[in-house]
Amino acid sequence: MDTLSYKTVSANKTTVNKEWVLVDAEGQTLGRLASKVAKLLRGKHKPNFTPHVDCGDNVIVINAEKINLTGNKWDDKTYIRHTGYPGGQRSLTANELFSKDPARLVEKSVKGMLPKNKLGANLFRNLNVYVGAEHDHDAQKPKTINLNEFN
Repeated sequence: MDTLSYKTVSANKTTVNKEWVLVDAEGQTLGRLASKVAKLLRGKHKPNFTPHVDCGDNVIVINAEKINLTGNKWDDKTYIRHTGYPGGQRSLTANELFSKDPARLVEKSVKGMLPKNKLGANLFRNLNVYVGAEHDHDAQKPKTINLNEFN
């Protein structure tokens, strides 16, 4: 038996194959969309996935304003931040954050599903979220992915 056929191949920055992927958020549920986008960003759908390397794709999310939240999450889900001053805790509901910037709602949910380290920060830079169907990445020729068929 040839033992070399069982050698584990670890991807690195030079051997990784990054692509541009277009995702349409229209009619998608926020959490389900975010988990699939995080999986694309991380590269977990690829056979050469390596946990400590950025081997994921660059993801473009369009139609961020057409996202769905189930139940009472529009009013009950809160986003908390702190100004850094005493008594500086501020909170927004999902509805208030959505009315300010719908793209930030998608960005925050995807960022929460990425690793909390330097790799996660680098992976988050590969995400581009746009309100509306127009985006600035036509030159990259992104491949459209239907999230309903992607698991």
